[in-house]
Amino acid sequence: MKLIKGDNVQVMVGKDRGRQVKVDKVDVKAEKVFLAGINQYKKHRKPQAGGQPGEIITVSRALKIANVALVCPKCKQITRVGFRITNNKKVRICRKCEMEI
Repeated sequence: MKLIKGDNVQVMVGKDRGRQVKVDKVDVKAEKVFLAGINQYKKHRKPQAGGQPGEIITVSRALKIANVALVCPKCKQITRVGFRITNNKKVRICRKCEMEI
């Protein structure tokens, strides 16, 4: 997986295009990322039997990993992620500035 929790990413599609946020959670199996305050929708909830009134709540949905791009912390540009082996350890690198992420 090329994105991990805490990475700064830029949204490339949809109504939130161009916004930069941090990754809250990564779902590797479904290839989706959860971003705080991005891709939000309204959901209408019916009244419940315990006297709870009906309401409209805001729900955040996940985005596909292909729809976000990593922002390099060093050069501050959107970039692809590469890998390099240093000291028997695999590290992620920025494809534009060749620095470790």
